[in-house]
Amino acid sequence: MRLYNTETRQKETIVPLHDNQIRLYTCGPTVYNFAHIGNFRTYVFEDLLRRSLKYFGFEVIQVQNITDIDDKTLAGAIHEKKTLKEYTQPYTQAFFDDLKKLNVEKAEHYPHATDYIPHMIYLIQKLIDRGIAYRGADESIYYSIHKFPHYGRLSHLNITELRAGASRRVGTDEYDKENLADFVLWKAYDYERDGDIYWESPFGKGRPGWHIECSAMAMSLLGETIDIHVGGVDNMFPHHENEIAQSEGCTDKCFVKHWLHAEHLLVDHRKMSKSLGNFYTLRDLLKKGYTGPEVRFLLLSAHYRTQLNFTMEGLDAARTTLERLADFIDRLKAITQKENGGEIDEIINTTRQTFKDALADDLNISQANAALFDLVRKVNQLCDSNKVGVEEAKKALAFMHELDNVLGFIPFARKELDIPHELTQALEKREEARQSKNWAEADKQRAIITAAGYLIEDTPAGPRLKKK
Repeated sequence: MRLYNTETRQKETIVPLHDNQIRLYTCGPTVYNFAHIGNFRTYVFEDLLRRSLKYFGFEVIQVQNITDIDDKTLAGAIHEKKTLKEYTQPYTQAFFDDLKKLNVEKAEHYPHATDYIPHMIYLIQKLIDRGIAYRGADESIYYSIHKFPHYGRLSHLNITELRAGASRRVGTDEYDKENLADFVLWKAYDYERDGDIYWESPFGKGRPGWHIECSAMAMSLLGETIDIHVGGVDNMFPHHENEIAQSEGCTDKCFVKHWLHAEHLLVDHRKMSKSLGNFYTLRDLLKKGYTGPEVRFLLLSAHYRTQLNFTMEGLDAARTTLERLADFIDRLKAITQKENGGEIDEIINTTRQTFKDALADDLNISQANAALFDLVRKVNQLCDSNKVGVEEAKKALAFMHELDNVLGFIPFARKELDIPHELTQALEKREEARQSKNWAEADKQRAIITAAGYLIEDTPAGPRLKKK
């Protein structure tokens, strides 16, 4: 299995640091609001990585952090006159609810930043003792990037061309590439800014900076060197760059062996923005009638290192595609003939190899999906010729489950539609009219159904209604 390493800018074979175990750190949500579909592009990609590693036989120990303390969560809690936990808990629960709807597997650990303050303090003190961190004029503790010669190696920044210097400091959690500077490790307490939210430390009252949080959680749960660290491309600088500086500044060991970053999600070819009216949470899409599997399929429709353009038309296409898969599943389940055509094994073996080759090549999801739909096409052709028996149908279904252990969107059970009673009656009247050869009445009932936005689909179990 070869994955693209952001740091080395090349595909590298994944070799675990510890036996067959992959220690995986994945960036999670900052729980100051509901996560948006751009966030979920990264979380679903991280899930694909996890599932693929397991598919290739690795044991995965995954940590996904919950950032419940940063500039945004503090500001929100103070604004709403709530404790930090009272403010962040509903958004944390919403995040887990959304993961379930998107069929994202559970990580082994979901550490909350607020539970790791002592370890953060320990790391900061160690950096001070080593002369890498210092107290600023505002009494906050800063990291001196000039004490870490390898700073910038992940994002490939040319530090000499950017404004940098020990005299320039950034006290906010996030900043742009043009603001390269010493960053805050511990923010000194400010009553007007922080209200009643602070922690005691050897450096005085305050709270940790955002960047030190992930270093503390990652090393506490996975060790000083981890196999793979994943996040969105927007986290590469400054967040991940600062994680490297902090962690390696403390340990003198390589912090992360392999870095992966997912590209941005666009909506209608534009950056997602509330002002543009193209900002969506998963909840927004569910209210529009779409489903978690449909959103998941669309989020997995492009390679993680390419930008993904998200559209409502794309979601409609995802719905049609999943219905096609559901039809295929139903067709296999309905097969009753005992005679086997003898061609299923070869199709499955070929598909499995193509699927594995695609995933092994830097998670080439487009080719992996293509292998799935090529299988559907070939097996449907065999079904058309009555060349698939019961046992072969069972083999094909079992293989679909194997593929779905990685993909996570194949619809093995149809969602029951809440069909209006009058349409159900229209379908029954149509069938009665057809049996009595009253074609005019049958056409009339079909017209009623079609006008309501439904189609009649003939299946081995009889006719049923489905949305257009």
